[in-house]
Amino acid sequence: MDELLAQFLVEGRDLVAQAAAAFDVLARDPGNAAAIDDAFRAIHTLKGSVAIFPMAAAERTLHAFEDVLERARKGSMALDGAGTVALVACLDGVDRWIDDVELRGALGEDADGVAAALIAGLPGREAAAPVSSSAATPDWARQLADGAEGPVVAFRYTPDPDCFFRGEDPLAIVATIPDLRRLDIRSAEGRWPALDAIEPFRCISILEGLSTASPEAVRAAFRMMPDQIALHRIEAAAPAPAPDAPAEAGPTTTLRIDAARVDALADGLGELLVAVNALAPLAARVEAQNHALAAAVRTAQADIERSAANLQRSVAAVRLVPLAPTLRRLPRLAREIAATLGKPIAFAMLGDGLEVDKQIAEGLSEPLLHLLRNAIDHGIEDAATRAAAGKPAEGRVTLTASREGDAVAITLADDGGGIDPARIRATAVARGLLEAEAADQLSDPAALRLIFAPGFSTAETVTGVSGRGVGMDAVQAAVEKLLGTIAIDSTPGQGTRFRLRFPANALTTRLLVVEAAGDRYGVALDQVVETVRVAQSALLPIGEGTACVLRGRTVPVLSLARLLGGTEQLGAHAKLLVTSAEGERVALRVDDFADRIDAVVRPPSGLLAGVSGIGGATLLGDGGVLLVLDLPALVA
Repeated sequence: MDELLAQFLVEGRDLVAQAAAAFDVLARDPGNAAAIDDAFRAIHTLKGSVAIFPMAAAERTLHAFEDVLERARKGSMALDGAGTVALVACLDGVDRWIDDVELRGALGEDADGVAAALIAGLPGREAAAPVSSSAATPDWARQLADGAEGPVVAFRYTPDPDCFFRGEDPLAIVATIPDLRRLDIRSAEGRWPALDAIEPFRCISILEGLSTASPEAVRAAFRMMPDQIALHRIEAAAPAPAPDAPAEAGPTTTLRIDAARVDALADGLGELLVAVNALAPLAARVEAQNHALAAAVRTAQADIERSAANLQRSVAAVRLVPLAPTLRRLPRLAREIAATLGKPIAFAMLGDGLEVDKQIAEGLSEPLLHLLRNAIDHGIEDAATRAAAGKPAEGRVTLTASREGDAVAITLADDGGGIDPARIRATAVARGLLEAEAADQLSDPAALRLIFAPGFSTAETVTGVSGRGVGMDAVQAAVEKLLGTIAIDSTPGQGTRFRLRFPANALTTRLLVVEAAGDRYGVALDQVVETVRVAQSALLPIGEGTACVLRGRTVPVLSLARLLGGTEQLGAHAKLLVTSAEGERVALRVDDFADRIDAVVRPPSGLLAGVSGIGGATLLGDGGVLLVLDLPALVA
């Protein structure tokens, strides 16, 4: 992808998100001057950015968009609820056009028609008065506009820098030339494309931001770029700082690094951790031969582990990216889904400024979209049903992101009809997923988790949004691929909450090494509730299984060795690893507990990809391969 386009896609979407945040405020407080200013700045900058690419329809839309916001800023027009909705529709249209440019390199064939409809829907379009200028049009400008060769189609101008400090707009004369419909501004290399406009430019100035700079900075800028003109509105000059004002902080250096290089750095860290994990068994072997040498090895091991831990934290920090770009499309999609279904929806996001590992950010988009679709389609009732239940006609869906210790939690909650466990059981039996007797024995939390079964759906009709029996199983698969977990909590008549939890550091995973059936296996520590050692007599037969009482709760006990097809070793005491599966506590009996290690866990591939209960693999310091178990899948 062209570097300039790649930068535009990132910055353009950030500007759309900034404008969307401002409109969220305006939806609650239409007269909020700060929010109007924020929206204006974002749209103004975005208008200049789209001009570099074949996005004439987007540029026209943003130009009209900016006009409305300008009048709102000056107080000549008030924004009401309908006006804000029309502006948000324009913003959504531009957002879709950015997607089109990324996918196809150009806007769709219907872009002009869509732009015309969006512009026509903007508030106060009929009241927009043409901008006049008191400045007399110089003879040279009229000669250019009225020349024998037709309208001016190219324009290159190097202004006098001192015009900024005389209070002049160096190109205000352009607004007085009615025939100047097309402006072609090029650098010395000819890289600037044509800029189309459906009406004359109203205000064009040089280099946004120089209005607050010193005279020396302005002159220096024009000396460096004598043939370039940037189209931006000049803002009122800020007052000069007082002589005793503190000096501004020095410039911050930002280094843009290709993601592949960061991944390569992470791979190198993984190999380093493998080498670090080899030091402990090496020290144990040396201990049998030479105590002094073993002590020296352990001292070196501690130093290397400390340095590796510092490097790990640094690499993990480099991989952190804002969550906002991943979530920025959700408000637009929520509006589109709600419009398709005819349901009024209020969608809110909290904590979208959180930073997460880039692997999590890249993998979150699809599962969150599935959850959002289901919340609006299945969760939120229609207006009549909500009115009968005494609820407001507008349904509410809220997405919240937060840090919880060493984990990232993302919650999607709605105030809809909730999920009835009895209906889930009946649907599972009707679809042949469970026998009636087994369904009756399920607890309500376990019954709710049946919605993650492949092919499960309670939808009675197939729509363009959902009802095809796919979606929630894909959500669970995507979350587990990111080494996360998903929980569901629902109250019939009140709403549903999905809670996703991911390790804050997706680069490495803290593993507990256990022994079972003569082999070693790794278990992610976030899947371990606790480890206990109980007397063999504490294990009691219940029906065809075994259970024990832990902290006043009866917990079923399974043999990890038997689950893996091996033979367990029985002794006077049982070592139990307690985990959670489908909302229930389950204890796994293991032969022994070994070390806790930090490791880079690779997703299962090849033959391992088809083995249930295997979440990945990693290398040990002795060169052996350690299989990492997915305990919830293993005991489900």
